[in-house]
Amino acid sequence: MKISDNLTINSFADLKPYYDELLERPLKTNSDVWQWLLDWSEIDSFVEEDFAWRYIKNSCNTEDAAAKAAFDTFVTEIEPEITLISNKLEKRFLTPDVQLHIDKAKLFTMVRAIRNSNELFREENVPLEAELQQAEQEFGAISAKMTVDVDGRQMTMQQASNYMKTASRDVRKQVYEKMIARRLADKPAIDKLMEKLMGLRNKIAANAGFQCYTDFRFRQLGRFDYTAADCRDFHRSVAEVVVPLVDEMNERRRQLMGLDVLRPYDLAVDLPVGTHLKPFESTADLVRKTALCFRDIDPELGMIMSAMSRMGRLDLESRVGKAPGGYNYPLYRSNTAFIFANTTGNLHDMVTLMHEGGHAVHAFLTADQPLVHFKDTPAEVAELASMSMELISMSQWHHFFNNERELKIAKINQLEDVVMGLPWIAAVDKFQHYLYENKGNTAEQRTAAWRDIMAEFGSRVVDYSGYEDAYNNRWQRQLHIFELPFYYIEYGFAQLGAISIWKRHTENPQQAIADYKRALRLGYSRSIPEIYEAAGIKFCFTTDYIAELMDFVKAEMRKLEEE
Repeated sequence: MKISDNLTINSFADLKPYYDELLERPLKTNSDVWQWLLDWSEIDSFVEEDFAWRYIKNSCNTEDAAAKAAFDTFVTEIEPEITLISNKLEKRFLTPDVQLHIDKAKLFTMVRAIRNSNELFREENVPLEAELQQAEQEFGAISAKMTVDVDGRQMTMQQASNYMKTASRDVRKQVYEKMIARRLADKPAIDKLMEKLMGLRNKIAANAGFQCYTDFRFRQLGRFDYTAADCRDFHRSVAEVVVPLVDEMNERRRQLMGLDVLRPYDLAVDLPVGTHLKPFESTADLVRKTALCFRDIDPELGMIMSAMSRMGRLDLESRVGKAPGGYNYPLYRSNTAFIFANTTGNLHDMVTLMHEGGHAVHAFLTADQPLVHFKDTPAEVAELASMSMELISMSQWHHFFNNERELKIAKINQLEDVVMGLPWIAAVDKFQHYLYENKGNTAEQRTAAWRDIMAEFGSRVVDYSGYEDAYNNRWQRQLHIFELPFYYIEYGFAQLGAISIWKRHTENPQQAIADYKRALRLGYSRSIPEIYEAAGIKFCFTTDYIAELMDFVKAEMRKLEEE
């Protein structure tokens, strides 16, 4: 089956002949079935890339009516039809006659995923999934309109956040208060959206025979290699091992800043006070330096980043009307990717491109996988690729900092962010369990639940008095809760794996990179533990393992501080 590059998807009718042919094709031999799988993969990769561009264009400019209409048309009219006919193809794939002609060991993850998808499918959920997908985009639209006036200029929240790094505490305080006031102004709208999303998700789960959306979503995400109980173990381990380390870091910050009390607007200042890390001058400078960084880690990685730039696969600048956050969108048919970000010139922006660049590398390295299923990796593997790149790339950050002192400060900041991110990940995940395991929760109850969770995972050193409303509603800033429910614990698991890969990289760079690339090339042709093993690490999140990795991070930070 050859699909023309010129095919335009205006409606499902443009795709139906391809799917109908797959449904009707005789399958009598092993080669018949393998070619059928290749052709099914071809049409799916074409469709997924078409949707990818609609999503990308909509997020690049949320005020573009044509882009929004194209996205909505796909979600409400085209995708439901694809879902229905794909379910028919899945049923055919699972028939004994077809299963007789496949290599079950080779296609293990695909068979497992399709069987799972088939068991979850309910026709009555197709229109609900379309409605849900549209509703999930409302969070980005609300966030994209958030601006504050700073120095007589309207700024996005990302742009205004740069003021949190200024040495003037009065300025930081003023801008921080403007930002939290602006976010709280949309609290009612976000609360209303959350209730809408929970209602749709709970209904979809009930239709599929689940009493709780949590259980349904775990199955939907294909979490075959761990359970909700493992997530709770992770929560406990982070509270026990990592939160005290975060308090140590915050206490060190308070002392270095010479403050009696550490406040929320003191947390982003580069230390020592007066340091202003500016790793790049423009987005072009950021891209150039990133390509050099990747090249010196491994020539193939450098070629990938350079190719992304040449192909125009980067939209990095923050602007009004652009959706918040950052992402890498894999383009499965062309075996490339698109990186979206909101850069404003700081260290976080640089690290974001390292992260999304790791995702992009992953997309390129899976090009030889024959089936699109094997290119669509689970988040626990996808985030391992990106988070490992954040840490591995530190060996080449001299491309961004030619001042040795600033280079050390940047690395310490990165390691602090890695450690401090783990309690936040645990908190966000635990909060999502609360949302769906306590049906009918109100805005007030959600606020109280988040407050209780932050008592477990928040810092005991930072004083939020006077800002309790903002603190108790910080969850409303987390995009994943709205657009990608339960997709967040993966960052925690992958962060542990990334630290382990980085540890190996400090000991034997060439071997660590070779294993890293070998693991990424596997895509999803193996189970998660097997992919981690290919990278030379463990898929593990016990208290002892986390403590071992935190000890390594602490030792590396100590080295940087003493040099």
